Amino acid sequence: MSRQPVVGCPTTNVPDDVGMSILDEQPPAVDPEHEGRVPQVTETTEVPTASTAENTDPRPDLDVTTVLPYTGSPASARTRGLRAWMLTAPVDVAALLSPLAVTQQYWRGTLMMTALTVAVFAAGGLYRARRHVSILDELPSLCGRLLASSAIVVIIAALRHDSPQYLVGFIRGMAAAAVLVLAGRLLTREIATLARRRRWVEHNAIIIGSGPTAVELARLLRRYPRYGLRFVGHVDSPSPSTSSTVPVIGTLDQLGHLVRLTECDVLIVADPDCPELVLMEILRQPTVAPCDLWAAPRLWGSRSHGDHIGAIPIVKVGDTILSGPHWALKRASDVLFAGSALLLLSPILLLCASLAFVDGGRGVFFRQERIGRHGRPFDIIKFRTMRPRNEQESQTNWSIAHDRRVSPIGRFLRRTSLDELPQLWNILKGDMSVVGPRPERPYFVEKFSAEYPSYAMRHRVPVGLTGLAQVSGLRGDTPISDRARFDNYYIENWSLWLDAKVLLRTVAEVFRGGGR
Repeated sequence: MSRQPVVGCPTTNVPDDVGMSILDEQPPAVDPEHEGRVPQVTETTEVPTASTAENTDPRPDLDVTTVLPYTGSPASARTRGLRAWMLTAPVDVAALLSPLAVTQQYWRGTLMMTALTVAVFAAGGLYRARRHVSILDELPSLCGRLLASSAIVVIIAALRHDSPQYLVGFIRGMAAAAVLVLAGRLLTREIATLARRRRWVEHNAIIIGSGPTAVELARLLRRYPRYGLRFVGHVDSPSPSTSSTVPVIGTLDQLGHLVRLTECDVLIVADPDCPELVLMEILRQPTVAPCDLWAAPRLWGSRSHGDHIGAIPIVKVGDTILSGPHWALKRASDVLFAGSALLLLSPILLLCASLAFVDGGRGVFFRQERIGRHGRPFDIIKFRTMRPRNEQESQTNWSIAHDRRVSPIGRFLRRTSLDELPQLWNILKGDMSVVGPRPERPYFVEKFSAEYPSYAMRHRVPVGLTGLAQVSGLRGDTPISDRARFDNYYIENWSLWLDAKVLLRTVAEVFRGGGR
């Protein structure tokens, strides 16, 4: 059988010890109506002659050209948005609430046990994606966290109820729920494994790298569908040291385009031939950041918390954007905080408005265009502390901290950051978040993005009323590169506790009068 390679893809002669290791099995036939969804990448492969019997492949149909990476099936295209936690979390909740089907006597304790256990499971990573799915790997963590959460609830119940019979009945219900949780986990893991093996649910994966580890990962993904990943190709830097025997579908500079073209959901980093800083800048690109990111540790002895593909340990790298449940949690906390703050601080807001009116007359609010999430403009609201000469000055004047036109009242509002309080309304509208990178004017966003490549990456999340860079002393005339570094660190290490720490430090700055 002879096929012509796809135009634009390199053709190389692949030796048996490298190329044929990826060709352990032929990919399934592609539905014609879905053909072209992902580009077919081909490689010309020389098959050994009969004289080299020990290296002869028994399949005569691989004589000239063989498709190495292959396209997603119709099933994977329809189910690419599914994640394991979508099955596991509801089953856990149903198991924990099961005592309510027998009696409603302990409904408060049961609800508390359910909420606490799900939170403890989530904090322990028991709802994160795993490539090697095994109930035995999760069993120690499941049992330990079930015991910890149940102990907390039992202690609270013992403090509220003196009746031994009540406590005994409640403990029995929790024990039954815990057994059902373990049984539910076993069931969901079997379902997930079956769905992967039948290729009902799978996600397209690009391997970043072309070394021996990358080649072995490609072979394992091709041979074992139980990992839920469909290998679509290698991507690496165009370097002389890159092995020419490995089929590469593109370079790292083309990664964003290839992610869109192949409908890629997962990226696996395995010894790419480029500096780590360069790779991180590429992985932060808006088209690349939504992909799940995994990495094969380079150092021997690196722990991967039990996750692996074959015998190769892999680790899940934290998300570089806020999305999914994390984004929903952050947005809910923003709305709760902003709504509560507007009610509690309404007397202070009224006082600040009165001071601004006494100082400058009518028009106590100052509106200015700023750049928010994904580069979208919006109007920020502040208390007026000075009137600019014209719109040009308003948009391009970097700082008015030492401007003599700022009155004593305006200077007080700025130093205490009280002029920022109207932005609580921006938060309720969804233009801003409580904590995030500080918003900047379009003129400076364009200028700084051209000078500092990492600056534009700040707009992966909503801008904030306060931010990690600001509470770390990076306000006013401070290096933009340092601000961008702190903001990107915040985005890639976000948690509710990090938001709480920034807010506590912001309150300390306000009382210390550390504003502009």
